[in-house]
Amino acid sequence: MKILKTYLKLFIIVSLFIVSKNIQAQQISNEEINAKIDSILPLLTLEEKVAMCHAQSKFSTPGVGRLGIPEVWMSDGPHGVRGEINWDDWGYAGWTNDYITAFPALTCLASTFNPDLAKAYGISVGEEARYRKKDILLGPGVNIYRTPLNGRNFEYMGEDPFLASTMVVPYIHGVQQNGVAACVKHYALNNQELWRGHINVEVSDRALYEIYLPAFKAAVEEGNVWSIMGAYNQFRGQHTTHNEMLMNKILKEDWAFDGVVVSDWGSTHNTKEAALYGLDMEMGTGTDGLTTSTQNAYDYYYLANPFLKMLKEGEIEEAVLDDKVSRILRLMYRTNMSVNRPLGRINNQEHLDVARKIASEGIVLLKNENSFFPINPNKEITIAVIGENATKSLTIGGGSSELKAKNEISPLEGLKNRYKKATIIHAKGYASGPSQYARVVEPTDDLEQLKKEAIEAASKADVVLFFGGLNKNHLQDCEGGDRQSFGLPFGQDELIDEILKVNANTGVILVSGNAVEMPWIHNVNALMQTWYLGSEAGNAMADVISGDVNPSGKLPFSFPKKLTDNAAHSFGENSYPGDSITQYYKEDILVGYRWHDTKKIKPLFAFGEGLSYTNFEISKVATAKKAYTENEQITISATVSNTGDFNGSEVVQVYVGKSKSKVERAVKELKGFQKVMVKKGESETVEISFNVKNLAFYDETISDWNLEKGGYVIYVGNASNHISKEIKISIQ
Repeated sequence: MKILKTYLKLFIIVSLFIVSKNIQAQQISNEEINAKIDSILPLLTLEEKVAMCHAQSKFSTPGVGRLGIPEVWMSDGPHGVRGEINWDDWGYAGWTNDYITAFPALTCLASTFNPDLAKAYGISVGEEARYRKKDILLGPGVNIYRTPLNGRNFEYMGEDPFLASTMVVPYIHGVQQNGVAACVKHYALNNQELWRGHINVEVSDRALYEIYLPAFKAAVEEGNVWSIMGAYNQFRGQHTTHNEMLMNKILKEDWAFDGVVVSDWGSTHNTKEAALYGLDMEMGTGTDGLTTSTQNAYDYYYLANPFLKMLKEGEIEEAVLDDKVSRILRLMYRTNMSVNRPLGRINNQEHLDVARKIASEGIVLLKNENSFFPINPNKEITIAVIGENATKSLTIGGGSSELKAKNEISPLEGLKNRYKKATIIHAKGYASGPSQYARVVEPTDDLEQLKKEAIEAASKADVVLFFGGLNKNHLQDCEGGDRQSFGLPFGQDELIDEILKVNANTGVILVSGNAVEMPWIHNVNALMQTWYLGSEAGNAMADVISGDVNPSGKLPFSFPKKLTDNAAHSFGENSYPGDSITQYYKEDILVGYRWHDTKKIKPLFAFGEGLSYTNFEISKVATAKKAYTENEQITISATVSNTGDFNGSEVVQVYVGKSKSKVERAVKELKGFQKVMVKKGESETVEISFNVKNLAFYDETISDWNLEKGGYVIYVGNASNHISKEIKISIQ
């Protein structure tokens, strides 16, 4: 029997080795994929090829059964795989096996300033998408944070194109190593939800190339992303999903994108433009207004029967169709026709650990007077936990990125898990109503009673933790509508003021994907900006509040003191939100901290800002030399010393500005960063490099990038408003 078991083990090992070798041998190159595509195209009828270019259900496109070509299945993301949707309508299918791990929102990921975590995020969510048998995960989002009223900012990676570019590439790599296509969205200039379906954006070429396109370009050229989603809005009078300049000229010609362009759901508006201007796969269209009830409704799509008719009549060449089908087949060979595709995993401890790590590392400490945080978990104290966001589920809601989490640890639950010796009392304090995507539902609570209970709880406590902010209801952080005011909703400002009257030892923990106005900021002891943190939200918050994790998050966007301090809003309604037909990006390239620095408008909290429980000093900042030529790398070295009492991580940030430029420039722009962990009492050396070519501006007079010669200033610090050293260099 023992010999039999030994032979059996040997057989399994040899078999696995043979299978592994066969899989490696079966991996095919792009040239072989192209050859296979060329051999398949002649076998397909015109009708079959057209059918592959449009949906057959809410989230799938048809294959060709007679040739063994599979369907393409996709799911909303990017913070987790959305619950299963019905075939023909937006209702949930009621599955019991589609619960997933909810990962933190991408604002949180961006605030980690940690590309390694972006890779771990992508791998984990990609594994869950693969387990759910999805071929395309509809995310990540990289639209630039232009206004704090945009309801969808929580899905994006902040206001800086370099930060978004740096974080999106490893996320894509992580997802796609699972044989699942990432689908970067929303290409491009979808920077508000109000009137998103038709608003026409007018923006300069320079702002387009320098601010709004770099993250998409990085996704294509460095991330090798396999699909991209068009946006709803128009750009220069043409819808972006089938926009000749964006799709054909920039994406497919200049960047040589070889993947599939997927429409956003309902963002297609014209058959001929969709055919000729870059759209490959049309989803979610309601062309006849009766999509959910008309038989064979998907045949009424723009890239369905109307497309077929134009092809048959010779109005559109078949080569146009063949290019689309070639791209779709290429995506299939990378995903559902790949021979070495892994099986995926879901709801495992490793994914929860990744979610918790990202959440805790993304939390940003913005104020901490009298060392309010951390709060010792071993002290016998009374903690008043006040606020609806301490208990409200924040994985549901928000629109298409809502999640069906297997578990969600609330902040209150997380604190109770960690503070076993403390007496924790909770009062809701305010109410927002149930989570809704497309409408506001008023709360049924007795609001005056909630306020009274909160004040009473605060008066009895040694310390007050107020969990407020926004949530993922309509007209807050939610798809389909923008916020209608900059202040906190539901009477939170007034409630905080009343709490402070009975207990000055109060710290505020904001949960949001956006900046908010803070009239009470000078009166509270501490402020923590948290995000929508997913399954492990409460545990991650308790990790940071207790000091188990030293906060190291940095803001990925600026917090203005008042709304008109924001660049987009400073120019009035023509800039945001527009006149319902057109809007003009009058701030041009001066987005976020670029605006605050250049116009000398002090923000409430600056881009890149974030405190720690320890103290860091950045010293010995140097470059190898002071003069460079066009093709050289600039390397900045610095020493980071931890002079406090906690081990911790700091983010060294490198900005560059051009003095005496022939064009308007921001005072400085982020060009590099590195996160480094330094033990207390110790020092670490970091080196941050970038190419001289990255200092070029987009010159509209030549429609190309232009590197100015002359003097530049390198700024090194730990926030855009906290610079430790300036170094002058020249480009010759």
